[in-house]
Amino acid sequence: MLKDRPRQEAYYQAIMSNSTMFKDKVVLDVGAGTGILSAFCAKAGARLVYAVEATNLAKIALQVIEENALTSIVKVCESKIEEFQLPETEEKVDIIVSEWMGFYLLHEGMLDSVLYARDHFLKPSGKMFPNETILYVAPCQVPSRYDDWVNVNGISMTKFAAHLREQKSKKPEVANVQPTDLLHEGTVMHWMNLEEVKIDELSSVIMKEVITVQRSGKFQGFCIWFDCRFPAQSYEDAVILSTGPRAPLTHWKQCIVVLPTKVCEEVEENQPIAFEMKMLRKQDNPRFYDLEVELFDPDDVEHPTPCDCFLTKCILLKTHLQTMDTS
Repeated sequence: MLKDRPRQEAYYQAIMSNSTMFKDKVVLDVGAGTGILSAFCAKAGARLVYAVEATNLAKIALQVIEENALTSIVKVCESKIEEFQLPETEEKVDIIVSEWMGFYLLHEGMLDSVLYARDHFLKPSGKMFPNETILYVAPCQVPSRYDDWVNVNGISMTKFAAHLREQKSKKPEVANVQPTDLLHEGTVMHWMNLEEVKIDELSSVIMKEVITVQRSGKFQGFCIWFDCRFPAQSYEDAVILSTGPRAPLTHWKQCIVVLPTKVCEEVEENQPIAFEMKMLRKQDNPRFYDLEVELFDPDDVEHPTPCDCFLTKCILLKTHLQTMDTS
C-alpha cells in the first residue's frame, strides 16, 4: 500500500476529511498491515484504535506506531480477526477501516474477514470505511495479445500470439488497459453496501447483459475494474477510490478476460454485445474466484428498454417510446 499512492491518498483523504466522524471514536483496523491506516485514524482524532494484523507485519506496525508516538491511542494486536476479542471494557467499535480489496474486487481479497468483524464488533450505528463498492465491466481491445504481434521488427508472430491467448484465456489477466482500448464506458456488474451485505451473498456474482458499443474497434476481451466509496457528510462529497482505466494506476490495475481468436470481431458504434459473466467462489479456496464468460447472439436475447443498439426492433421501440413521451 505504501507505494500505491492513489489508494493511500484515497484512504488518507477519506479519513482526514471526516475527522468529525473519528473524533473520540473507537476504531477497528482489520488487516492493519504496517499500521498506516491506524495512524491516520489516530491523527484524525480517534480515541482508541485496534490495529489487528494476522501476520508478522504486526511487529512492524507496532514499530511504526511507536515511531509516531501513537501507542496511547493505537493498540496493535497480532491475531486473526476471527480470533480477536475486544477488551471487556469495550462493548463495540464505532468505525471499521480496512483495505481488503482483491483483484477484480473479490479475488484474493479478505471481505469475509471484514464482514465477520462488522457482525461481531461494530455498533449498529457504526461506519464502514469504505462503505460501498461498484464492479464494472466493458468490452475492450487487447492489443498486447493480438495486434502487437502482427509485426515484430518485420517478423509475424501471430501464431505465437494465438498460443499466448490460449494460455491467458484460462486465467484472467491483471494488466493496465488504456482508455482508448475501451469499447464502452463500462456498465455496473455488481454493487455492494458493505454495511448490509451478507457473507453468503458472496458465493457468486452473475450478470447477463446487452452492451451497446460506444466506440468502433476490435472486440477482443472484457475489462473489469472496481470503485470504492467512503462515508462522507454528503453523498456528493464522498471520496472515491477508482481502479478504472481512466483513473490513476493502482496495484490492482484492471482485470482482462481475453477472448479466443474465433469469437473476436470488428465491431462498430451502436452494435450490441450480448453476454453472461459469472464470478464464482472456489470451493477449495474461498478467497479465490473463477471468472466465466459466455457470448450470445444479440438477436436471441432480451435487450434493455430503451436500447441504443442498431437492431431494428430496438430502433422501433426507442422511437415509439420517444413518441409517447412527446405526446
